Amino acid sequence: MDWPVTVLSHDDDSLHTLQSVFDEIGIDPVICRTPQKALEQVMDGACSTLVVDFDVPGVRHVLRVADFLTPPQKPMLMAITTRAWLGTGDVFQSGARRILYKPLAPREVKEAFTTCRRMMRNNRRRSSRVEMKTMVYIELDTGTVPGIGVDVNEHGFAVQATEPIPVRPGLPFRFILPGTHHKLQGHANVIWANEQGRAGFLFSQLSPAARKVLKQWLRRRSHSDDPLRALLPPDGAECEVVME
Repeated sequence: MDWPVTVLSHDDDSLHTLQSVFDEIGIDPVICRTPQKALEQVMDGACSTLVVDFDVPGVRHVLRVADFLTPPQKPMLMAITTRAWLGTGDVFQSGARRILYKPLAPREVKEAFTTCRRMMRNNRRRSSRVEMKTMVYIELDTGTVPGIGVDVNEHGFAVQATEPIPVRPGLPFRFILPGTHHKLQGHANVIWANEQGRAGFLFSQLSPAARKVLKQWLRRRSHSDDPLRALLPPDGAECEVVME
């Protein structure tokens, strides 16, 4: 697909208008009804432009995760909203490069996507290839917190989550090893965390089968000569560190 576009929306009127414009300019979009499906498209590298409807519950998690990524994995972000959101500032702080207001006008949609396509092509020419990152899901008492795995090694992983992670032992986690279909899940101890959602985890419970898959994956990839160092807090970062 020349231009992989993912749309997260429940609004049939907006989807109808978008589809009519997409048919005219030759786009075959992926329509997602859930934030998780949209995030899977982004993390799989199958999305160069992400269009999100602010009326969808959980859309802020999608935008925060997408905005954490770096090109070429990071998609261009476009928001659909009503003008009632203007006073909140949420839309303008989301990282969206363009905002479309309901009810959608076909001419404005076409102009927005034409501009976005030109920007995307320019960014693609300037972007160097980077390692694909993966979604990590951390299970807290309050629910599941998504984030991006910024390092995975034989001892654990570091993550950029969408909200602060408590420093505590034995948190359940799950993620797909980048570039594979292998799911890694188990429990890990949070050894440090900060208010921006960054945290370091050490594996505490990982099945022998999962460890075998992880070691095979690591052997096929270049990784840090000092894997423990990769899990420590960034230099100068203010964070809570576990003391034993």
